Amino acid sequence: MSIQIPSLEQKPVLDTSALAQALAQREVAVTAREAQVEQREKAVLLLEDTAHAKTTQAQQTEAQLREANEHLVVASVQAQTLTEAAEGASAQMSYLARHDVLTGLPNRALLADRLAQSMSLAQRHGQKVVLAYLDLDNFKHINDSLGHAVGDDLLRAVAQRLNDSVRQSDTVCRQGGDEFVLLLAEVDTVKDAARAAAMLIEATSVPYQVGSHLLYVSASIGLSIYPDDGSDVETLLRNADTAMYHAKKNGRNNFQMFSPEMNMRAAARQSIEASLQQALENDGLVLHYQPRLHLASGKITGAEALVRLQRPHYPLLYPTHFVGIAEECGLATPVGQKVLRAACSQAVEWAQAGLAMGRMAVNVSAAEFHGKDFLLGIQTVLDETGLDPTTLELELKESSLVQDTQPSTAILRALKSMGVQIAIDDFGTGYSSLDTLRRFPIDTLKIDQTLVQDIGSTGGDIQLVNAIIAVGKCLNLRVVAEGLETLEQLSHLKSQGCTEGQGYYFCRPLAADIYADVLRDNAI
Repeated sequence: MSIQIPSLEQKPVLDTSALAQALAQREVAVTAREAQVEQREKAVLLLEDTAHAKTTQAQQTEAQLREANEHLVVASVQAQTLTEAAEGASAQMSYLARHDVLTGLPNRALLADRLAQSMSLAQRHGQKVVLAYLDLDNFKHINDSLGHAVGDDLLRAVAQRLNDSVRQSDTVCRQGGDEFVLLLAEVDTVKDAARAAAMLIEATSVPYQVGSHLLYVSASIGLSIYPDDGSDVETLLRNADTAMYHAKKNGRNNFQMFSPEMNMRAAARQSIEASLQQALENDGLVLHYQPRLHLASGKITGAEALVRLQRPHYPLLYPTHFVGIAEECGLATPVGQKVLRAACSQAVEWAQAGLAMGRMAVNVSAAEFHGKDFLLGIQTVLDETGLDPTTLELELKESSLVQDTQPSTAILRALKSMGVQIAIDDFGTGYSSLDTLRRFPIDTLKIDQTLVQDIGSTGGDIQLVNAIIAVGKCLNLRVVAEGLETLEQLSHLKSQGCTEGQGYYFCRPLAADIYADVLRDNAI
């Protein structure tokens, strides 16, 4: 068999369609591979981004957690600080609620607790508990003259001294103002209580060096004792306060033990105070008039207006029973103004009726005289009533004038410039010296009735009466004897040259209508 070899001149036939197909398939395959590679690259990038994001997030979260933790720590510290501050403030508030700010002493609230405890122990052991209510005498004068800063320093010094004067088991409390309350626990007898009070009086009276001032004060103390004078805090405090008031009335710088009679007097005082308030509102102040006579001629020269307190279902109350109470409760000025207006109006009424009433004498209390509107009040009454100022005579006790000589002199001169006449009442029992009398612009000296009543007795007051009359003559003053009751008294006074007199020997104080009849007759 023979093999046929193609001729070199023969060319093979090329299948182009297959080739193209093959090329296309290859291109597709390449493209697919490239796409796969791209997808893998993108996946890798995505994984990298995801990892980075997770890392970043983790870092941020960690930072946030760290920051949050720091804030938490700060907040915790702040909360602790605030808690401690709140606890401190609460403790401070609790302390202030039970202690006096100025002195640091326990206040009334803490005293009540300790008193209750002490009473319980005393009951168990058969002992007594003493409350000493202490009030400084004339503290207001120090406050007013030297200022409240000095007054506060003095109160702190007093507080310290009281604390140093009692036992550790006792309690010193500041009640308020210049008042202190001392709780003396475990006391065996009333004598022990009195002895303790006397020691407190002595300790308080030692001078105090306050800044550049050497200050002298004293104390008035009232004592109440458990169980004798009360079985509860309020009763014991009230009774000690009542006893302190009586210590004040008894001259200050002393102590008084409570007694039930004190409460009776306190109740009576309260009743009078209420009656005074009502009298001011309802015209319950009644004036009676006692004539004053010229001793040589027997003619009426004037009248003294004497106030009476009218109360339903009670007899008229005389000034000695209520004037002091009026001063203590701040009613002296309104009572004085009421009396002055009524007396001046009555004098004008008598003058308009053609009655020769002479001078109208009206008493003025120390509280009224030293009041800030005293002069204005006098001028207002004169203007409103139309009374001739020269017919008005104001009677002032010498103790009222010597309290503060310079201001007193200025007030008296202002009264004189109005035309008002001035009399010193109850002269001879107080403090005035001849020099003081000479400086005061006064018109009349009234000899106190206690001196006049001793005329004819073996006492030595008659010489004092004679001396007062002589001083009056020397200073060209009118001399009036009060409380004239006997012919012997009258004869002696006339022989010494006493100008005028008033008293039961001539006439008792009379109601206005009856006194008008006396003026019409000008005879007693």
